[in-house]
Amino acid sequence: MELRSLHSWDVTLGEAREIQKLHAPQVSASGCPQLADVRYVVGLDMSAPDSDGVVTGAAVALTFPELEPVDSSIARIVPSMPYVPGLLSFRETPALAMALEGLRVKPDLIVVDGHGMAHPRRFGIACHIGLVAQTPTIGCAKSVLVGEYGELGQERGSRTPLMHKGEVIGMAVRTRTGVSPVFVSVGHMIELDCAVDWTLAVCNKFRLPETTRNAHNAAAGRPPKLTART
Repeated sequence: MELRSLHSWDVTLGEAREIQKLHAPQVSASGCPQLADVRYVVGLDMSAPDSDGVVTGAAVALTFPELEPVDSSIARIVPSMPYVPGLLSFRETPALAMALEGLRVKPDLIVVDGHGMAHPRRFGIACHIGLVAQTPTIGCAKSVLVGEYGELGQERGSRTPLMHKGEVIGMAVRTRTGVSPVFVSVGHMIELDCAVDWTLAVCNKFRLPETTRNAHNAAAGRPPKLTART
């Protein structure tokens, strides 16, 4: 798929923060992809750097509702920006975008291992990906970057708002009964409640969505066994 170019990736930390502030108002928290309209769900994740500083971004497309991998793509780069909390997207998006462009199928929904609007400037990596891809995108993170949440039921499907400065920025969501929650937020072109429902829809056996698990394995050098596209 062809992606938009929003800005240069060769920026300072201060410029990166200003870019986030500039593009955050462009993120849409409306819309809800319907089950019948989603055929391909894509997961994105990136590896830790190797000994040479090279990272691997991975994109894996799964069919829905079967959640069977049908396409996979990776991209390897040396990031131009170090790891800085709140600026992860400037480190990871270039590799993830290259991997996304390498897919042969067009995603109907993207799930990113990271935050969307649950971010200090409301513009995490899922928002960055959503804007360049112009595709409904969800951020599903394993830990909180910013904000607090209250009591959460133990049953699968339990959810409670993630709050920051009096604003709902995401949801803590129990994807399996009795396991630690994940943190879901809007990336682009999707409502928060819909993003939670879709996250649960692509979690069938484990705490993490099948999209994330497959992309994580592909980035680690364990690509999925692909089934034929239908």
